Amino acid sequence: MIQSVQIPNLPRPVTPLGILVEKLSEIVSIAESESVSASLQTYIQQAYELAAKLDPYLEECTTPESEALAALARKTADEDWSKRFSDGETVRQLEQEMLSGHIEGQTLKLLVYLTGAKRILEVGMFTGYSALAMAEALPDDGTMIACEVDQYVADFALNCFQESPHGNKIQVKVGPALDTLHQLALAEDSFDLVFIDADKKEYVDYFQVLLDHELLPSGGLICVDNTLLQGQPYLPSEQRTLNGEAIAQFNQIVADDPRVEQVLLPLRDGLTIIRRKIIYNDY
Repeated sequence: MIQSVQIPNLPRPVTPLGILVEKLSEIVSIAESESVSASLQTYIQQAYELAAKLDPYLEECTTPESEALAALARKTADEDWSKRFSDGETVRQLEQEMLSGHIEGQTLKLLVYLTGAKRILEVGMFTGYSALAMAEALPDDGTMIACEVDQYVADFALNCFQESPHGNKIQVKVGPALDTLHQLALAEDSFDLVFIDADKKEYVDYFQVLLDHELLPSGGLICVDNTLLQGQPYLPSEQRTLNGEAIAQFNQIVADDPRVEQVLLPLRDGLTIIRRKIIYNDY
């Protein structure tokens, strides 16, 4: 008989792997209720376990999150986001699944360490998990500016930051992210590392503003979340939502831009790491 893998209660699946595990679980149930050959049952079992055990194993083998990050994640999970909506212009449903989480947080934290970044910009903060993870890797004189459109969420994050000795490195700017980016450009600001996890339909605009207005210097990194968006960018176009289509277009624009080099990693819901090329002038 096919055995299900026991996994702790998790939010609804929103990553390609999570969705795959859910579908394979449904196949397991069908195979148990219908007459299938023993060899097919074995293959189904192996496929299910291969997918279902991957994320728990990644968690097990990754450096544990700090207590401040764990507390922030618990507080986010306990909040009833169904009652919270976004800014006055557009209604945006907030949900626990918007949290970056342990694996992605540790990845971003290591990138800060590896690059020696001292100034970070985050476009889309939610409750601040990724912001705090990166802040933990900043030096004492490092700073981060985090953009968040929702005042309630910004206040939620700020309260969480107070529980960490690294929270004072984070400055939160509330308002539409594009407005904040233009303000930073007018101030001739620049950042060593930028993390984008906001309105998917504005990803191209964020990317262009960062490069066109020199907010990201040569050699700087942009990390972009949700660039696999539940698998939609590589599935047939008729299966895409508006956000899925926006991500597919963004991925192509980045791939075609000669100013950058990039890699798209199948981490969580997709993480693209983009480096602005260093241009050497010939004399």
